[in-house]
Amino acid sequence: MAGSTRVVVAALIANGAIAILKFVGFLLTGSPSMLSETYHSISDTGNQVFLLIGIRYSGKEASRGHPFGYGKAQFFYAFLVSVLLFGIAGWESLNHGIHAIQTAGHTEAGTFVVPFVGAELETFWLNVAVLSAAIVFEAWAFAKANSELRSQMQEFDWTSIPEAFEKTSDVTTLTAFTEDAIALSGAAIALVGVVLTRYTGNGIYDAISAAIIGVLLMVFAVALAWQNKRLLLGESLPADAERDLQGIINSHPNVVHVDTFRSVFFGPQKALVAVDVSVDPALDTEAVSEIIAELEQELREGDTRVTMVYIEPDL
Repeated sequence: MAGSTRVVVAALIANGAIAILKFVGFLLTGSPSMLSETYHSISDTGNQVFLLIGIRYSGKEASRGHPFGYGKAQFFYAFLVSVLLFGIAGWESLNHGIHAIQTAGHTEAGTFVVPFVGAELETFWLNVAVLSAAIVFEAWAFAKANSELRSQMQEFDWTSIPEAFEKTSDVTTLTAFTEDAIALSGAAIALVGVVLTRYTGNGIYDAISAAIIGVLLMVFAVALAWQNKRLLLGESLPADAERDLQGIINSHPNVVHVDTFRSVFFGPQKALVAVDVSVDPALDTEAVSEIIAELEQELREGDTRVTMVYIEPDL
């Protein structure tokens, strides 16, 4: 939880600062890709606010109405981020890019007056300065998210980022990582478009960059929504993790057979495990109770994501 919060706060600071810079840059230059990037950064800033709300809400104590707590709040708010904010920003960016492509033509570099100095500066260099600053901020935020995701990969023996996307239940870190990766890519694409427009005199490159950024946002919006859907619907632990946990139970000398084994995530990195086991029929009630307590402890130690265990013995 603490790691996820740090990642989100870092992204919030970076995206808030970048959104202001890009919007000022758009007002002074009229660049289509700069406007798309402004939509993008405003979206990302709103995303972080939603994710922080989800983190705070998920920390509420369990109640009668929610006996397993509010951990799934993070799944809901992350889903909201992907559908509402990513989708809206992506559509607006794509729509603006298409309009700019339809009206693009040969352009001449403009100028703006530097405040408090009075000197004129070509707008191209303002765009380059803003986008370069955005890349630096985004690289910092991305490094934070990447570090947290890599630590999870090491803890659970995931060998690749695609595997981590498929198996992680920490959707907050996943969303922040994806946002920062897209933001870094978007700023680089916008910079390429601005540079090509400057040196060819044709605004089509800037316009195409805006459209590409919009498509990028919308594609990843769908991908993130899909990842959150699986957890909202109640996904189990990965198959290999379940096999390891069943192996722990089967290795107990007094367990005859694992009859049923079920698991489900009820929050980020929080899973419930329910097991029906057949134990040695010669054991008395006190011995069976001790075995259950031992198994519960071993399951929690076997996988840090297992926080609730229910074992039903069958003599």
